[in-house]
Amino acid sequence: MRTDRAVKAAPLLEVKHLGKRFALPRTSLLGPAGSLQALSDVSFRLEAGRSLGIVGESGSGKSTLARLVMALDKPTEGQVLLEGVDLHQLSASALRQVRPRFQMVFQDPYGSLDPRQKVRQIVTEPLETLSHHGQHELSERAAQALAEVGLRTSDLDKYPHEFSGGQRQRIAIARALITRPSLIVADEPVSALDVSVQAQVLNLMLDLQDRYGLSYLFVSHDLAVINLMCDDVLVLQSGHVVEHGGAEQVFRHAQHPYTQALIAAVPGQN
Repeated sequence: MRTDRAVKAAPLLEVKHLGKRFALPRTSLLGPAGSLQALSDVSFRLEAGRSLGIVGESGSGKSTLARLVMALDKPTEGQVLLEGVDLHQLSASALRQVRPRFQMVFQDPYGSLDPRQKVRQIVTEPLETLSHHGQHELSERAAQALAEVGLRTSDLDKYPHEFSGGQRQRIAIARALITRPSLIVADEPVSALDVSVQAQVLNLMLDLQDRYGLSYLFVSHDLAVINLMCDDVLVLQSGHVVEHGGAEQVFRHAQHPYTQALIAAVPGQN
C-alpha cells in the first residue's frame, strides 16, 4: 500500500539538476573547442492541473529548457521525469508511446504548420504517428479538436494560409489537444500575435485547462502573460534559476534583483 501511495504522490513533471552544454565552433585550427553552458542545475516540480511559468530575457535558457522537457534535445546532465518516468532514458519506441501524455505549442503559428498540408492532416498527425486509427475516427477526432478551440468542421479541408495568425495558433492548440495530454509545453505561444488576439488565445487556454485539468509549462518573456496564466513562476538568468515560487509571491515580493528588474520593466509597475 505504501508503494501505491508513493506512485500516486509523484508529480506530473519533475526536473532534477538539469543542465545543457552546447559545443561551440573552434576559433582556430589548433585551438580547443569552446562550449556554452545554456542551463545549469535547474530543478522544479509541476503538479497535475497547475501551471508553471518560465521567465527570463532572451538567452536565459527558456527555450532550451522547453526542448529538454519535450525530449527534443538531450541534457548534458540531470533528469526529466514525467509521471516518474525519466524521458531521456527511454528508447525511441518507448518515447513514442509516452508522447501522447505531453505535447507542445510553438511560438510561431506560421512556421509550425506545414503549408502543404490541410488542417485535417496537421491536427491528426500526432495520432497517425502514435498508433493506427481509421480515417473515419481520425476525422471525428479532428472535428472535435477544432470545435474545442472555436473552429468549424469545414475548416478541416482548408490550408494554413487561409487563416489568421490567431486561428493558426488555435489549430496548433487543437493538434496538441488531440492526444488528450496531461502536459502542454507552450513556448511563447502568443508573442507573434496582436495584443487583442493574444487575449483570446490565452482565455482559450485557460478554459481548456479548466475543462480537461491540463498542466502548462508556459515559457514567456512577458510577465503580464505569466501572471495571468500561471500558479508558480521560475525565473532564469543565464541558465541559472534565480527565483522560484508562487506567482503572487514572486510578483509582489520578488527577492532577486534580476526578478525585481524584470517586474519593474513591465508597463504600469513603476
